Amino acid sequence: MSELIAFIGVGNMGNPMAENLIKAGKKVRVYDVSKEMINKAKEKKFDIANNIDDLLTGSVSTVITMLPAGKHSKEVYLGKEGIINKVSKDCLLIDCSTIDIKTSVEIGTTAKEKGIKMIDAPVSGGIMGAKNATLTFLVGGSKDAFDLAKPLLEIMGKNIFHAGELGCGNGAKICNNMALGISMIGASEALMLAKRLNIDIKKVHEIMKNASGNSWPISVYPPLPGLKEGVPSNNKYRPGFSAGMMSKDLKLAIECAEEVKANTPLGSNANNIYDKFCKEGNSNKDFSAISKVVGGDAWDYEIDD
Repeated sequence: MSELIAFIGVGNMGNPMAENLIKAGKKVRVYDVSKEMINKAKEKKFDIANNIDDLLTGSVSTVITMLPAGKHSKEVYLGKEGIINKVSKDCLLIDCSTIDIKTSVEIGTTAKEKGIKMIDAPVSGGIMGAKNATLTFLVGGSKDAFDLAKPLLEIMGKNIFHAGELGCGNGAKICNNMALGISMIGASEALMLAKRLNIDIKKVHEIMKNASGNSWPISVYPPLPGLKEGVPSNNKYRPGFSAGMMSKDLKLAIECAEEVKANTPLGSNANNIYDKFCKEGNSNKDFSAISKVVGGDAWDYEIDD
């Protein structure tokens, strides 16, 4: 079986993921509908396909997709020119997009009916994780498909988890990001309260990192500038993971909760907060810029235009 990997979707996440595969010695051919993304791929001298048929020319061993939403994944895999009808039964399909569970299962089930192995493998870690090959992959699919995909995922990521059957990868990602969205708002509220109480923010941050108020947004990805180097809050909130993407994931979480009648009051509130923030023109800011919402005029800092 050929080692050619077809990679669809080389945007902010897909581009460095594909690059890490190439650096590891894998033969990769890429495709994207965005001319801007293709131009960036050309700058890195990627092997670029002109269309899906060109992408799948020859014996492709693996197709990896990193797309914005369920409708895009469904079109790429099941549409009129869908790749499920174009690849061999020996081809492994890996969808790294974060999408709704129903669509993920629909695509995977169609592939299974045709004898094609597929996993849903959304990622956590943002642009920095993609660049540094430290992504966390949350995988849904059969054990056989997971074992087949794992060596490739280990090139692009650091932590690889098999969450269960088809759709479980996206289910786990949706749960994780609901918790992340809630905790980012909580971290922002706590630090902004400290500011209004005229307590040294850096001291409060250090205390929280070593106390029961610690969280990923506090210790790894603080929402205020001056607390940690290399995070978006220290770079005018240029996105590692955009507010728009967080809003999308929170909406998916609330839709899932409604379907199974789960009670998620904090998730619903976080969804409303991020939805409003994005509608005010902040979709392309990092999701940690939500601190501006709870901070008001308590903190004087810049958000990138």
